[in-house]
Amino acid sequence: MGIRTVRRITQGFFLLLFLWFCAASNLGEQWWQLRGWPINWFLQLDPLVGLGTLLSTHTLYSGLLWGLATVALTIILGRFFCGWLCPFGCIHQMVGVLGKRKIKIRDRIKLNRYRRSQGIKYWILVFLLSAAAGDLLTFVINTPTRRTTVFWFLVICALLFVGFKAAQKEDVQPRKAMIIVLGIALLWALLCRFADIQVLLPVTLQTGLLDPIPLLYRSVNLVILPPLDSAGFHLNPSERIYDGVWTVGLVFMTAILLNLFVPRFYCRFICPLGALFGVLDRFSIWRVQKKDMEACKDCRLCEQNCEGACQPSTQIRISECVLCLNCLDDCPHGLMGYGTRPSVTGEFLSPDVSRREFTVALIAGVISVPMIRLNGHIGPNWNPDLIRPPGALREEDFLTRCIKCGQCMRVCPTNVIQPAGLSSGIEGIWTPVLNFRVGTSGCQFNCIACGNVCPTAAIRPLSLDERLGVNDFSENGPIRIGTAFVDRNRCLPWAMDRPCIVCQENCPVSPKAITTQIQFSVIHKDNVLTAKGVDALEIQLLNGGFIPERYATGDYYLRMDGQNDESALQPIISNTEDTLAVSVSEKSVGVLSKDTAIDIVIRLQKPVVDPERCIGCGVCQHECPVKGKRAIRVSAENETRNRDHRLLL
Repeated sequence: MGIRTVRRITQGFFLLLFLWFCAASNLGEQWWQLRGWPINWFLQLDPLVGLGTLLSTHTLYSGLLWGLATVALTIILGRFFCGWLCPFGCIHQMVGVLGKRKIKIRDRIKLNRYRRSQGIKYWILVFLLSAAAGDLLTFVINTPTRRTTVFWFLVICALLFVGFKAAQKEDVQPRKAMIIVLGIALLWALLCRFADIQVLLPVTLQTGLLDPIPLLYRSVNLVILPPLDSAGFHLNPSERIYDGVWTVGLVFMTAILLNLFVPRFYCRFICPLGALFGVLDRFSIWRVQKKDMEACKDCRLCEQNCEGACQPSTQIRISECVLCLNCLDDCPHGLMGYGTRPSVTGEFLSPDVSRREFTVALIAGVISVPMIRLNGHIGPNWNPDLIRPPGALREEDFLTRCIKCGQCMRVCPTNVIQPAGLSSGIEGIWTPVLNFRVGTSGCQFNCIACGNVCPTAAIRPLSLDERLGVNDFSENGPIRIGTAFVDRNRCLPWAMDRPCIVCQENCPVSPKAITTQIQFSVIHKDNVLTAKGVDALEIQLLNGGFIPERYATGDYYLRMDGQNDESALQPIISNTEDTLAVSVSEKSVGVLSKDTAIDIVIRLQKPVVDPERCIGCGVCQHECPVKGKRAIRVSAENETRNRDHRLLL
């Protein structure tokens, strides 16, 4: 069995394993549901996830330590993850094979030539990591005041270095160089003294936008599996819908279809994880090599199926080699190998990125975060419609951890966790938000699934006691994700004199957070009703015109003229077009006679929300019978995760 066949089998296995973990990300008791399967394993193997969260939070979530194993194996073996394990890379490679199936060998070699633009992925990597490293830069800039000894030590070392270089080279002007060093030190100290660096250099984690593993998780969870649920595979017990998911699908399909034009286009030009492995690959012990230059006929057949465009026929670009090992099988003379010796044709170890390109990408990443925060969406201009899942960290901390993988959206049993659009700003796109209009219900009061599958603790894992606010957490009360507000201009009892207590009946909190104010109101004010006749149970009217059984709901009462006491109201049992059936008391029979004026009174139970009890679960909003814009809606006010959003003192 050739090495190419072994690699294909390995790639297929890990792709199927990945898809299995995605399918198993469902609550249930079946063996194929979430019952101990390591569904986040591929995310944990991704070192870019761990590095990004380490830079943005200064902590490393325990599960992400698997990424260190990936780094160690990359230093030993080379970019094995890209060529052998990455499920997204496997898909790219399969589609790329279809794209070049009928292309001549000469054209295949041309397609697989190295392009200078393959350095773009390194720009993307530097940009994303620098956006997450604001705290690190803050630490460095604050050195003059917080670590004065270290600062002056660095200045003295810089001056000694300049003097040493001046002694070695005659063209170096020591006075000018020392003035530049002292000028930089002075600007550094002034910047530290007078600028609030913490505000100037905020942090955001955006690696999940283009990191292939979160991207594939997001695409499979939100784009591929929901149609299978609807088609009868019943991976989820109910149909799944996701708002704005077309953007996720567009990115996914574009990345896949580009392989028809250039093999592994995403891996070569965009993938930031591949760029990180490319940086690590320069230290790899084992690598692809050409063993004999003199026997080489320069046929370049080794490049016809090269997945990384690392030009193995000449000076090999080690950082671009994805370890597909196709060149070993394609070389007709057996001159390509895999070992610890350098290639006889020479090697390019470092990525093809200039200092200027690196500096521009670094600065762009650093300044992009304060630019997108200028709208104040994390501060005073926060969006009250942005409701995060229970256990979500404060918004600024949440955005330093969330990698937009979609795991919480997939596991949510009621489908209320949705991918955000621009409601939380550009940096919050595809992060989880709650939409109570969709799904089967609101956020279930006793559900803690989303926090327990989040790979980076952007939604921290809660215990059921903490979610409910019982036992050891009774003093803190239940976790609140918002507060419900009644829109009296749309509420049926408040605005239209129609009986409705759906929100109060469905409130899961005990004691209920929604109570009612009872009010009696006369209907048919413009059409005076007059009795024609009466017996023990039925009143005939001169002017009816009712809808049969319209008033038989238990919310309508009959009131005779002159009786303003609520105790005299008689409940209507049933009605026809011109009769009302009521349980008439003897006192009422004595008052009621022919031509007596009659009023029909409705008992309205008008909902009122108690903000001290409401947890913002959204069940009331989901069940509200006013379709379209609901008459009761949840806002993020009073959420537990941010005390600045408190509604009550």
